[in-house]
Amino acid sequence: MRLSFRTAPDRAGRAPFGAAAAVALASGLASVLAAGAAGVARAEAGAQGAARAASTDAAAPSPAVASATAEPPPAPSFRRVKVGSNAAGTRRITVQIDGEEQARILAANPAVPRPPDVPFDVGRGAAGLAEGAGEGPGEAPATALGWYWDLVSPARADASSGRLSLAEAALGRGPSAVPAPRLATLQRIADAHGRDILAATAGRGVSPALVLAVISVESAGRPQAVSHAGAAGLMQLMPATAERFGVTDRMDPRQNIRGGVAYLEWLLDHFGRDAVLALAGYNAGEGAVARHDGVPPFAETRDYVPKVLAAWRLARGLCLSPPQLISDGCVFRTGDRLAQGN
Repeated sequence: MRLSFRTAPDRAGRAPFGAAAAVALASGLASVLAAGAAGVARAEAGAQGAARAASTDAAAPSPAVASATAEPPPAPSFRRVKVGSNAAGTRRITVQIDGEEQARILAANPAVPRPPDVPFDVGRGAAGLAEGAGEGPGEAPATALGWYWDLVSPARADASSGRLSLAEAALGRGPSAVPAPRLATLQRIADAHGRDILAATAGRGVSPALVLAVISVESAGRPQAVSHAGAAGLMQLMPATAERFGVTDRMDPRQNIRGGVAYLEWLLDHFGRDAVLALAGYNAGEGAVARHDGVPPFAETRDYVPKVLAAWRLARGLCLSPPQLISDGCVFRTGDRLAQGN
């Protein structure tokens, strides 16, 4: 009698039994079937009055017993099992394991689970998230400053060069305060890098106070700051952005500020001098703003914009003549003058 098995693998391609279990099942069934076949042969011989004795039952190997182990089962392997010779009058028996039984077995002995997908970090700042990670289309991000975007439209269609005052006014109308840097931090950055900021913004449509605000949020004034996404320096330039604007050493404060100012100016011009979209583009990239037709629904970006605007309000106070527009010039007070003014 010839015995073969067919197994129905699950959708992941896994077989329900290991190799040892398959051999054990085959051996056990072979013993039963071999004994049954011998009994039928003896009955036929008696009915015909044959003089020869019935053949003894064929011995069958004992089922193998798989040792219990805490480790996952080895990769399944199946082969055909032959039992004895194919005697005349016997029939081939095929054993089929159905899907429901297989599902029950797999539930009792699940495979090692696949680790969850981890979104790639495409954000330029310290907490960038992959586009759409954890959010469905159109869903608001999980951010403590989500209320801000109920007051200031993130849509590109509502952008304008004149809504800076509206965006600033909204900072104080929410249920929670917008985090802002300490005035002493802004003063320290201005004292250390004010000359480079003024030089980089000369003749450009970017206020030194806005640059100071961006630096305070991006790096807190640390020239050697590096984010896990690869942004570096005072204004946290990515390698591609640095190359784009001629920065060869991102850790050099003067070069970093020059490249960051050039990028800010480009973004302001690209988005019609709208500070909200320009800052969103500085954090997430102009491509993300274009794809989402406005401020991208990234928690980091939705927090970043109001934080920089809050820093801008403070930074203006460090100017001898506080700027009103993001393109206005500014001469920073030194620490001594600020102390004398108080």
